[in-house]
Amino acid sequence: MKTNTQRCAIRAGLAGLIALASTTLAHGPKTAGQVAEFLDRQTTAYHCAPQIAVLEAARKRSFAQRVLGGDPTSHQNLFASGYFEPEGIEASINEVTKLANEQGKSLMACEPVQDTKIRNNTCVLAPEVTEGPYYHTAGHPIRGNMAEWQLGILFMMNVGVIDVNTCEPVSNVLVDLWHANATGYYAGHPNPRPDLVNEEPAKEGPRRGLLSAYPRTAHEETWLRGALPTDRNGVAEFTSVFPGYYQGRATHVHVKVFPEWQMLPNGTFTAGRLVHTGQFFVEDDLNEQIDKVYPYTENPLVKMVGRGRTRNWEDSLQIYQHSHDGGYMPTFEIEKLGGVLQQGLIGYVTMGVNMTADYRGKWNPTTGRGT
Repeated sequence: MKTNTQRCAIRAGLAGLIALASTTLAHGPKTAGQVAEFLDRQTTAYHCAPQIAVLEAARKRSFAQRVLGGDPTSHQNLFASGYFEPEGIEASINEVTKLANEQGKSLMACEPVQDTKIRNNTCVLAPEVTEGPYYHTAGHPIRGNMAEWQLGILFMMNVGVIDVNTCEPVSNVLVDLWHANATGYYAGHPNPRPDLVNEEPAKEGPRRGLLSAYPRTAHEETWLRGALPTDRNGVAEFTSVFPGYYQGRATHVHVKVFPEWQMLPNGTFTAGRLVHTGQFFVEDDLNEQIDKVYPYTENPLVKMVGRGRTRNWEDSLQIYQHSHDGGYMPTFEIEKLGGVLQQGLIGYVTMGVNMTADYRGKWNPTTGRGT
């Protein structure tokens, strides 16, 4: 049975989401100004905010304790398989919860959270968007370290999964990630079709700005692809390199969430029911700084007249905009791992999923929406 404070929080959350849906941002921001407005609105979201803020704070605290807490070899271990363990998060949650209670704030307090960044971590259903043309239905390894031998800035991804029906973390669901390398290529797809080597981006229609998808020809490649089950706190932690961009698309990371899955003898998996297909994004200001660092400077689009980086609000097929449907915030909260950018970054993001859903992943080249 819900308490009065819980009902209050839920009513306030629903009211906030209804108000948000009635604005021009109902289907996601379309300009730089609307992006800023959306961020401002998200910081005052209520629904499950205190609870999720505690979980995020615990995740950050646990990470800092494990990696940056005085271990003189921590920088050497960041790419070591099995270095990260779930122990410590539960204790951190208890400690943060105790502090919140001492300050007179219950986990479901009917008040906005002012001091924590909860923008993409409110209990809002993450919208379904396209899986794109580069998903491999088989062969994604179960592993936390996706980097293999790819060059780039170290990028840790701390991905949380919560059930929107309960606002509770979900354990043992498989989070499947894949993204482009520093110069904008996906594993397995190195070259365009021979007859499309000189293809120009579409100038009109729904695919404006895009090229045809590159076929899969290098079937052995698996870099920057990986899947990992969430721990008891609903978190899966990945090691990768910061993703690059390619023609017509803003910088992004693809994700699928499977509550039903089975590990195969070769270390990959077979999946059953699918509850979410989405994409994560990065703030444009950070992308612009990344562009100045090798090997991101070697992206072939840099030297092509009339090409170059696509900004978030100019994303082809409006995938960035669709990813904001319902008030969800798909952008990583990113912090530096050291004193300077080149020492690496960690991005936090939380997905709200409907654990009773059963989607069918598909790619439609003329739309950015999913199933």
